[in-house]
Amino acid sequence: MTISNTVVALAGQPNCGKSTIFNMLTGARQHVANYPGVTVDIKRGKYRYQDRSFDVVDLPGTYSLTSYSSEEMVARDFILGGEADVVVGVVDGSNLRRGLYLTFQLLEMGAPLVVALNMVDVARSKGTPVDVDVLSRELGVPVLETVGNRGIGGKELKRVLFSFSADEGRSPFVVDYGPLEPLISDLSDEMNSIPEISFPARWSIIKLLEGDSSVMERVGASGDRGRVLLEKVSRLAASFEEEHGDDPRSHIGLCRHLRAEEIESRCVKDSSAGKVSWTDRIDSVVVHRFGGPLILLAVVYGLYELAIVQGYKATEYLVPWLSRFEALVSGWLPPAGVLEEPLIRSLVLSVVAAINSVLIYVPIFLILFASIAILEDVGYMPRMAFILDRLFRKFGLHGQSTLPLILGGVFVGGCAVPGVMATRVIADEKARLATILVVPLMNCMAKIPLYTLLISVFFADRGGAMMAFISTITIIFGLAVAKILSLTVLKGKESSPFVMELPSYHRPTVRGVVTRSIERTWLFLKKVGTVVVAVAILVYFLINYPSLPQERYSSFTERASELVAGFQSKVEGTSYGKMLDSESGVIRLIDYMEKFKSARMSGQDIESLNAKFKAMDPEFFPLIDRSNRSDKDAKKVNRAYKLFRRDRAFLMKEMSDERTNDSWLGRAGKALEPVTHYAGFDWKVNVALLSSLAAKESSVATLGMIYRPVDSDQGSLEEGIKKEGGMTPLHALALMVFMALYPPCVATLIMVKVESGSWKWAFFSLGYPIVLGLFCASLIFTVGSNLGLSGFTATWVFYGCALLTTFALGLINPSSREASIEKGKEV
Repeated sequence: MTISNTVVALAGQPNCGKSTIFNMLTGARQHVANYPGVTVDIKRGKYRYQDRSFDVVDLPGTYSLTSYSSEEMVARDFILGGEADVVVGVVDGSNLRRGLYLTFQLLEMGAPLVVALNMVDVARSKGTPVDVDVLSRELGVPVLETVGNRGIGGKELKRVLFSFSADEGRSPFVVDYGPLEPLISDLSDEMNSIPEISFPARWSIIKLLEGDSSVMERVGASGDRGRVLLEKVSRLAASFEEEHGDDPRSHIGLCRHLRAEEIESRCVKDSSAGKVSWTDRIDSVVVHRFGGPLILLAVVYGLYELAIVQGYKATEYLVPWLSRFEALVSGWLPPAGVLEEPLIRSLVLSVVAAINSVLIYVPIFLILFASIAILEDVGYMPRMAFILDRLFRKFGLHGQSTLPLILGGVFVGGCAVPGVMATRVIADEKARLATILVVPLMNCMAKIPLYTLLISVFFADRGGAMMAFISTITIIFGLAVAKILSLTVLKGKESSPFVMELPSYHRPTVRGVVTRSIERTWLFLKKVGTVVVAVAILVYFLINYPSLPQERYSSFTERASELVAGFQSKVEGTSYGKMLDSESGVIRLIDYMEKFKSARMSGQDIESLNAKFKAMDPEFFPLIDRSNRSDKDAKKVNRAYKLFRRDRAFLMKEMSDERTNDSWLGRAGKALEPVTHYAGFDWKVNVALLSSLAAKESSVATLGMIYRPVDSDQGSLEEGIKKEGGMTPLHALALMVFMALYPPCVATLIMVKVESGSWKWAFFSLGYPIVLGLFCASLIFTVGSNLGLSGFTATWVFYGCALLTTFALGLINPSSREASIEKGKEV
């Protein structure tokens, strides 16, 4: 018997519980994917019922089905494309009127529809139960009661979907648009005469009257008849507005709203009159003019403390496992030589380090996404956006930009990757792109090591004031840059009507929170991981090639041979002398000792470790056996090996320094010096900054590699920067500001591409911070030097100028966009 496959699409407004219906139907058999051509995620899952298999597609939550946002376009195109055999319209039973607004549009599209009236338990508790039989008769489609987060109604919904027929779900229901109906009827006949347009005629005409840009473009591209129809619609719409004093779009919205009120009055017997709901009571405090911002600050601090601070501490538990992974891979590779590692070993270990640099954030992301899921389920996220929207809109941002900026590091200690990921909730395309482009300017954790180093060296007695400066200058710049971008490169981007719903408060479920946390973390790893590996390989070759000239390489080889000979002479006459009388024997010892060191640092149990390494090489085992205190030969070899290992490390570092200086990356640093010297950066600082493109943590490591003397492993980096680098507090200030405005790291750059949907924006996010940072750093250093300002004085002069500039930009009136904010409904 052939088993048919039925595609079920779930459509609904945000906060209607659509995801709980999806989880109720599919359980764990689900995955997340990008819809082709856009950055919007859709979830897909499967379930079996009797002899049939059902594919469930969870479409993005959307208030309407227009062309304002990617979410709306994805949901609309999927339904219009006929990919779904049945559409389940999920409606919040406790807010029926609002839910019907989207349901009407689904019916107008001719979608084969089943309505899942969700959260009926909340409706009953509020004293507003819905009569599903009356609602079903009014809409002309099946209506079922569900409570998704408790699994109620799942069996009934599966049974209805199993027996569903397309004719049963296509209802003759229409919204009566009054004086527009004659126009719609006549124009629909003309639409039917255009064979290139496959959309339902009545729906298409309504969209044209609403000014839907996507449908207008499709009709205009259909030929002469399409263009004539567009001109006629435009002329009739203008005539309607002149005659009735209202544009067709507003009239259509009002008619839908009145029809929803009418149906609600027939289906809902409201016994809540005079009662104040718990949601309203809580909101009287949470969104209070004065108390709201204070509560918001407390929530922001709690989110930061839990996800970033405690999450960062949680990474300590992952470090040993990542070290074991690295040690495991290292054990499979050819051993390192005396002077350098074989290419395959060096390259693979570099890639493993890049992978570990991504995996180390897993605890942070799990906690972070779980915290966000809780705030979403409770219903606080829209309220957070509501409180800050008025301020952010002055700078081209959005109330929902709050969370991305917090995660990116509004003060100090965030991470731009989850910050950019969090922008997907912003429906306004212009504000979303502006937020994506400024989140990397925030103070991520990777910038802190350089701040700490420079402040400790040049501003040790004023560290608190300097940290306050660096903690706040980035949000000042972020607001200014967002405003400039919205007035320039983002000027042509669409701004959707700002519809904000403050839903009822709900109790989050453990299953829902855990599921979304794992899903979002896995999505991050899957999207970022593969590209990080590719970039790590590229950076490896840029910093290691071209190779040293043969003459210099021979010199290092001779010195390495002298080190080996010196070590062999010290261990000669011991019981280990014969094993170490050849270079291969020394390499064998190096490999054994390094593997043991890595294994010990990964936190493995000492007894199992001893057993493992005794089996690996019983001849060398006494050298690492701490219980063997009577073996004088082992002690002698260990002392000699420690000196040999130190001298070998210095020699390898010296050769690495020379190779880096003459590498493609080093040459690039020298080529940039004619430009960067205005900011006080020499080629060595340029190399450190270039290496930071992969990961900002590399800046301090590279400076340490360049400035630390070869003959000392003491903590002399600070002295090296002052003396050898010739840096002053003014240099340090310019470098800190440049780092504060530094372009995104590789992982963030990839995420910018993923969320913006274009490498164009990714490269723009890479380019404009470099120009801005170099301009500000040059301004600080050049003007400060000419005016004779000290580093500390220049700090606050620059701060004042930045603050005044941002304030002035905020006074510029943004391009007009419609905004409507009403609790619990769309206006």
